[in-house]
Amino acid sequence: HEREHNREISELAAKHAEEMEKLRAELKEEQRHLLDELQQQMAATHRAEHEQAQLQSQTLHSLELEALRLTLNNMHTSQLELTQSNLRKEKETALMELREMLNDKRAQEVAILQSRHQLEWEKIKEQCLKEKEDL
Repeated sequence: HEREHNREISELAAKHAEEMEKLRAELKEEQRHLLDELQQQMAATHRAEHEQAQLQSQTLHSLELEALRLTLNNMHTSQLELTQSNLRKEKETALMELREMLNDKRAQEVAILQSRHQLEWEKIKEQCLKEKEDL
């Protein structure tokens, strides 16, 4: 009876050891499976974060380019306005100089015409006096 009891205990111990080994193998397999899954999730997360960082970088680059374009456009507009203003001033100055020149020329021509008129008047006057004397 004791031998049979010992044999049953041995069988139970062997069965227990066998079941423990089987459970250890299953646990190892499950751990390996979970580790693979975790690595895949980490890789996917890493890819997503990398893509997000790239997108943010591209967006930032686009915003910087737009800011530079706007700044350049504003500078160009300011430069055009300044150039227009300078050209307007130069035009006004040139027109004033031309006006003064034309006024001077007109004054000279008026003086010449007055002088001629005066000479002709004097000539006519002398002629009249001569004709009176002749008469």
